[in-house]
Amino acid sequence: MQRIVLATGNPGKIREIRKIFADMDCDIVPQSDWGLESPEETGTTFAENALIKARHAAAQTGLPAMADDSGLVVDALDGRPGVYSARYAGEDATDDENVDRLLHEMTDVPEQDRGAAFHCAAVLAFAEPERAPLVADGEWRGTILRARRGTGGFGYDPVFLDPASGRTGAELSREEKNTVSHRGKAFRALRNLLQDAPTAGS
Repeated sequence: MQRIVLATGNPGKIREIRKIFADMDCDIVPQSDWGLESPEETGTTFAENALIKARHAAAQTGLPAMADDSGLVVDALDGRPGVYSARYAGEDATDDENVDRLLHEMTDVPEQDRGAAFHCAAVLAFAEPERAPLVADGEWRGTILRARRGTGGFGYDPVFLDPASGRTGAELSREEKNTVSHRGKAFRALRNLLQDAPTAGS
């Protein structure tokens, strides 16, 4: 069984990704098992930041490593907050502070122009630098509400309306969200790429 390092310490994300890869012959282990912390994310795209994290974990452990980077892209804000989604209201901003800034900036945006999408880039990097990484993307489109709804999820979920269900990300169960979310789509696509790469992990 191939061991793959997951460059995150988020328990919920670890459970979600292990479930997606459950039918593959691999053991997904969090980077915290090696005492690793994620490096500074200096990329200008989600894929660049995901590669920074995955390559760091692969280099430190000598094993293949997976990572992702994601964020909210709002049409009316020219793509903001984008790669700065987690720190939109400042380096140490809370989820509530980030949502407050988003809602404030969209106060005058009419309903028909409140479209947005969560984007995620998921990558698998190898310890051997000559091996090209696998890169997959996922998108979850919806609209931004004017006030929070729901108590689940995290980040911008309470103000992100999923058009198919008519519920916000914070009103969906974890299983429902994993089915439609950008991260779920990206990691399922990455799993398919890995299945199609017969020498991956060798």
